[in-house]
Amino acid sequence: MEFNIMENMFEGNLKKYSPLADRMRANTLGDFVGQEHLIYRNSFLVRAIENGVVGSCIFWGPPGCGKTTIANIIANTCNGVFKKLNAVSSGVGDAKAIIEEAKSSLELYGTKTYLLLDECHRWSKAQSDCVLEAIEKGYIIFIGSTTENPYISMTRAIVSRCKVFEFKALSVDNMVYAINKALKDKDRGLGNLNVVMENDVIRYLAFNCSGDLRSCYNALEFAVTTTTPNASNQIVIDKQTIDDCLQKGNITLDENTSYDILSAFCKSLRGSDTDAALFYCQKLLISGYDPCIIARRLIAHASEDVGMADSNALLLAISALTSCEKLGLPECNLTLCHAIIYICEAEKSNSVCVAMNSAKADAETYKNALVPNHLKNHPTGYNDGHGVYKYPHDFGGYVKQQYLPDVVKDKIYYVPKNNGKEKGLIRKKDKFK
Repeated sequence: MEFNIMENMFEGNLKKYSPLADRMRANTLGDFVGQEHLIYRNSFLVRAIENGVVGSCIFWGPPGCGKTTIANIIANTCNGVFKKLNAVSSGVGDAKAIIEEAKSSLELYGTKTYLLLDECHRWSKAQSDCVLEAIEKGYIIFIGSTTENPYISMTRAIVSRCKVFEFKALSVDNMVYAINKALKDKDRGLGNLNVVMENDVIRYLAFNCSGDLRSCYNALEFAVTTTTPNASNQIVIDKQTIDDCLQKGNITLDENTSYDILSAFCKSLRGSDTDAALFYCQKLLISGYDPCIIARRLIAHASEDVGMADSNALLLAISALTSCEKLGLPECNLTLCHAIIYICEAEKSNSVCVAMNSAKADAETYKNALVPNHLKNHPTGYNDGHGVYKYPHDFGGYVKQQYLPDVVKDKIYYVPKNNGKEKGLIRKKDKFK
């Protein structure tokens, strides 16, 4: 009894002095914030957790979006033995020891073992391979969390044995809700402190944390614990305090100004004003904007506004995103500027965008359009008048035959513009009329 009292006291101290982000971590699905596309009434994942039948899965998404929290909720909800490893500090020996324990628990007591692996993309092929048999035979239920695309960063064998759930960065509204909850919670949060934060300051903090709730809570806790109470014993947190704690840079942007600058950046790309696009890009970066967001906009504009007039623009935009992901600032700034200059100076064409929207509209309108029989994976005996499939290479690389469903067989979606490499372009099927 005395030992249990001491153990509970030590656990209470650990929780008391743990960071705000850890103290406020949700313990139940009802407390969980965000990921509405995965966590909603009667969703697949919710049913699996509530019924204790979660299979091996991988949670993939940006930092601070709830991956580890969901793994802990599974641990609290499902009956079983839970083992945690971090891919950075664990090895094959650690995994094998857990597998042996799991096998014994399953054979002797019928108890399932859940292996929670953080940063699972850091595991080598040898480490991943050591758990394959255990996952396949059900000795362990593997739950991995990663910030990297598992289809690229992890071995195919382990990904094929898991259900992959993609998490998204939290919305500003999600973050505002979580901040207010922490400010009011007297047991785990900051409710016992007389913290004063105006709504616009709360939203400012939420916006500038870019969907990372852990970063948000860390900044909030740092702001509260380092601010001296005023004469009324109030801890007043303003935007300047938030800027100091976030260390975002010497230019601060509120939500509306940020979107205005991003809009100006995008319109400058489309309007071929290289100098303006470079200026707005640097203004965003100096304010602490994620360079990956800028790179993703470059990719979109490379197809939307340059398109077939100069397809190299898309390659440079993708390279810029890779540079942002692999190098980060300040090095990736050069690659971003390189891509910005190329996209601005390139010939412009929106034929890709027009073709996409036109084809999408017809696909939605003619939902029951039938695939011509000769194009089906397994053609039926039904004769729809199109004959048999003709293999283009048997005819020198091209042969005329109908590919579109009958209901849209005469539609033309892609119409080349008269700019750049599209100028004078004759579509393949037009050459052989």
